[in-house]
Amino acid sequence: MPSDILDALRAATGPLHAEVDQCLPLARPAPSLADYRAHLRLLDAWMQRLAAFEPGPAPLDAHRRQLADDLRLCDAMLPDDPAPHGDEAAPDPVRRDPAFAWGLAYVLEGSRLGGRVLYRQLAERLAPHPLNYLQGAGEQTGARWKAFIAELDAQSFTPEAVRSACDGAVQAFELLLQCHRHAEAAA
Repeated sequence: MPSDILDALRAATGPLHAEVDQCLPLARPAPSLADYRAHLRLLDAWMQRLAAFEPGPAPLDAHRRQLADDLRLCDAMLPDDPAPHGDEAAPDPVRRDPAFAWGLAYVLEGSRLGGRVLYRQLAERLAPHPLNYLQGAGEQTGARWKAFIAELDAQSFTPEAVRSACDGAVQAFELLLQCHRHAEAAA
């Protein structure tokens, strides 16, 4: 049975999650390798912005290294594309409480689980690119998500902390949507 914190995070982010799922480059009807590169660039800009908030329990550096490696591989496989990425200024870090960081981490870690779903849908279509970033931790991605949720559940969240975690999760989604709008405007 889901915990109160998990229910609260899902409720707070549901509409934003749906909006993100519809607007990402890989949401197109027949995404190409160029769409995958645009997706990676969008996530790179997003993670640069998330770094200003120190997302706490999420291993942001590991995510960014894997993303950068896959982006380099994508760039090598595609013709040069001068599309900007990662040039949007990071927000001023305004929240540093642990609950807020858990909310940010919830979205970041959840994106890895969603990436694994996208990997299964796109691996054959976008071969020979290995889609390393979408693979996450491979077959262990689901287990890592469950471990993250267990760690989240183990926290003692007061009602105020639950609100702060929800604020962090909402902020993470809103930052991703801002990065998407910035990329669309620059295209």
